Amino acid sequence: MAHRAVRSHARRVKQEAVVLVRARCVGTRLNLRDFESGEPLALHPLTIRAGERGLAVLFRFGAAVLIDVTPIEEAALFASLQPFVVEPFDTPEREQIEVVVEPTGEDRLDANGVLRLRSASVPLWQVVAHVLAKSTELARHEQQAGALGDRVERLALELQRGARGTRGRELLHEIGDLLLAQVRTVNRVEVADKPESTWDDPRLDRLYEHLAAEFELRDRDRTLERKREVASRTVETYLDLRQNRQSLRVEWYIVILIVVEIVLLLYELFGPG
Repeated sequence: MAHRAVRSHARRVKQEAVVLVRARCVGTRLNLRDFESGEPLALHPLTIRAGERGLAVLFRFGAAVLIDVTPIEEAALFASLQPFVVEPFDTPEREQIEVVVEPTGEDRLDANGVLRLRSASVPLWQVVAHVLAKSTELARHEQQAGALGDRVERLALELQRGARGTRGRELLHEIGDLLLAQVRTVNRVEVADKPESTWDDPRLDRLYEHLAAEFELRDRDRTLERKREVASRTVETYLDLRQNRQSLRVEWYIVILIVVEIVLLLYELFGPG
């Protein structure tokens, strides 16, 4: 995939000032309402100073993007964020990209996966951060979708074998949890939506569209949506079959009761004595 190529092939360019941008999906949500770290540089998303010269762009859906921050400064920032992370992940998804500022060049992603910008500003960094943050969130959902696919396949096998009992309910519970987690997070991330800063700035809009295409944000989101639809249809089919089986079982109970009543009545009418 293109976003994997960006991450795997990006490498440091000799004799150029390279800014490393790293994204990490730390939890299901960041509770930024109570987070205090001085005067913010920008809001929506929250952008603050990090370290001596770096920036941190924080997203409520659980991602943090660090720009030009040393490993020590990164560790300190994530330590300060820890109390505000809701449902932290043991193994956070990560993305990174190298950026070179070239005043004489143009905004582009070169063959080595290095992003080259004519100039750097907070709105530009926010656009780059948006793409990386959404990519990490999509990567997390892609992992969940793989687990969801396994569970849906097991549920389909249960249907094929005509299995009954608690196993189906357990599978439904697992699938419901995964679907709920995906729907909640995707609604917050809104992958198809552009950052507000791109609405009135053609340069930011072009940069966002270019990076979104390179990281395949929309294609990956559509693939996840199709997988969710398949899972939902499977669950609906299973529920319909269970309801039909229960209705049929009730009908048979009624028939058996009627037959028993008739037998008792005949016994009373024609039995001995």
